[in-house]
Amino acid sequence: MKIVAKGAEANLYMNDGNLVKERIKKEYRVEELDERLRKLRTKRESKLLENAKRVGVPVPRIHKTDVKEKKIVMEFLEGRILKDVIDGGDEKAVKQLSMEIGALIAKLHDHNIVHNDLTTSNMILKDNKVYFIDFGLGMTSTRVEDKAMDLVVLKKALHATHTNMFELMWNSIIDEYARKSENKEILSRIKTIEKRGRYV
Repeated sequence: MKIVAKGAEANLYMNDGNLVKERIKKEYRVEELDERLRKLRTKRESKLLENAKRVGVPVPRIHKTDVKEKKIVMEFLEGRILKDVIDGGDEKAVKQLSMEIGALIAKLHDHNIVHNDLTTSNMILKDNKVYFIDFGLGMTSTRVEDKAMDLVVLKKALHATHTNMFELMWNSIIDEYARKSENKEILSRIKTIEKRGRYV
């Protein structure tokens, strides 16, 4: 297997044209706890990807989940990391992509799926469609706070990564999210979280 990337929680490999995500052992954790956590997170991420696909959010297709080995075998998306697309894109194209992102996040949240690591490095553009990847920190939640925090994380990431396009992107994402989301309380909660952060 050819290694593609090494992360804090998992390594990514290519095997027979598929992407394999393997959660790695943490030596600093008690062995029994480490085993349990890696199994739980592997199972949870696989379920989140399956649920996202089922509700119409483009994500990699799962081929196999091996909880015992802490591995997920999934479709390898041959596309471009959205971060790189935006860096070289014009305003019209960036606005269109941002609207698509907003609509997809609304769809996730309406089905109680929280990604928890929304950045343009965790999105891939393939066949003119935005795919979300890496649900490793994700969870299922009905809480307004969790969904609002998901958007706050994205806002901070956009501000740090796409300074010149930030206003255009964030406004387009939020406008489309507001149009598509069933829960209007989420957007007002963003302001509450940000106010709270300023006084911590």
